Amino acid sequence: MLWGMSDATEATVDLVLIGAGPGGEALATGAAKAGLRVVVVDRHLVGGECPYYGCIPSKMMIRAADALAEARRVSTLAGDAVVTPSWAPVARRLDEEATTGWDDTIAVERLQDAGATVHHGVGRLDGPGRVRVELPDGSEVVHVARRGVVLNPGTRPAELPIDGLAGTPYWTNRDAVRVTSLPASLVVIGGGPIGSEMAQVFARFGVRVTVLEAGPRILGPDEPEASAILEEVFVAEGIRVMTGVDIRSVAHADGSFTVELGDGERLVSDKVLLAAGRTPNLDDLGLETVGLDPSARTLEVDERMRAGERLWAIGDVTGKGAFTHMSMYQSAIALRDITGEEGPPARYHAVPHTTFTDPEVGGVGMTEKQARDAGLRVRTGLAPLEQSSRGFVHGPGARGLIKVVEDADRGVLVGATAMGPAGGEILGFLAVAVHAEVPTQSLRSMIFAYPTFHRAIETALTDLA
Repeated sequence: MLWGMSDATEATVDLVLIGAGPGGEALATGAAKAGLRVVVVDRHLVGGECPYYGCIPSKMMIRAADALAEARRVSTLAGDAVVTPSWAPVARRLDEEATTGWDDTIAVERLQDAGATVHHGVGRLDGPGRVRVELPDGSEVVHVARRGVVLNPGTRPAELPIDGLAGTPYWTNRDAVRVTSLPASLVVIGGGPIGSEMAQVFARFGVRVTVLEAGPRILGPDEPEASAILEEVFVAEGIRVMTGVDIRSVAHADGSFTVELGDGERLVSDKVLLAAGRTPNLDDLGLETVGLDPSARTLEVDERMRAGERLWAIGDVTGKGAFTHMSMYQSAIALRDITGEEGPPARYHAVPHTTFTDPEVGGVGMTEKQARDAGLRVRTGLAPLEQSSRGFVHGPGARGLIKVVEDADRGVLVGATAMGPAGGEILGFLAVAVHAEVPTQSLRSMIFAYPTFHRAIETALTDLA
């Protein structure tokens, strides 16, 4: 059937969601339970990237790799241990426990049980409040939404214009979580959160890993002190980290890859993992039918997540942070707006994030550079985690730091970093401080439990003075 044919079946509903990542699924469930007639359209797996290729499977991989690393520390702390890595238990957990064979039946049934209708198909806007759905059998249905449409299309792995790359069987994160056996060597293109997490996982299972980062350091958006520590950890674990690189070409022949760099060096590896950013799924949504630009990288939304007439957007495509927790946060705000409930508008001054390397790198709010670029009068405090009492007791694996960024004129923290064992958990303390704008004077007057990792926050706060 040709797109745009006029004999498509029309159905009037209350709300249509295009894309069902975690935020979209939560919003659809809430709207259906509130009595709205809800239709959800997703062209891939209901639940989105997070449960099938991102958060959940990757953290299972990380958990396994961390167990290997901790076992290798036994000889320093408690005796002798022989560690023999095996990928088989990891692959089984990813298949059976994390993704149920990359099948979304459970997620679909959750939505249906809540009262929503689910289409596996391609949904596109067809004017304000209208969505045209192309179903797998080629038929079409047009949904006319009385309340409107919510866009939650998410992102996909970015493609890089590297000569020769497109014709090779390179991995993205989606391929990496589905492997059942490991290569002997791996080149990771991209030193951001995904690339860094995957590099450490595979290296701890015995893969020879090289990380290529075009920028001056890995984890570029985080504090430079955290990036430097993580690079030191990677090098100590046998990972080669190359920053400021120019990749000229990628070729694949006879079962191996050749990556040619700008300085003439050639890297040969069994596999290449491309982890260099994400592309928003905005190019095939029919945005032009509601006066929006289909070539845009983000959709502008207001504090109620409104993107246009009877149109809301949530998740990665809003440009407020490509995190599952951001999508969930925005979904609750949009749901309130759709159902007419009161509630606070969106604020983004204390957005948290964690990269689940070992050590974990958690950050909230502004970095020092962002605060200075915003024109604030900035003071910073820094405390190396391994110099804390808990770090001393912990021994191997206790690398990390606490860094706090203060708006000196207001006397409140506007950003912070917690890097170390369970850095993402320590971050919760700092996230509350930034979110609630707790005066640093009040934070200094607290009692910090001893000996804990989070006690290093007190040292960092003292360093402000």
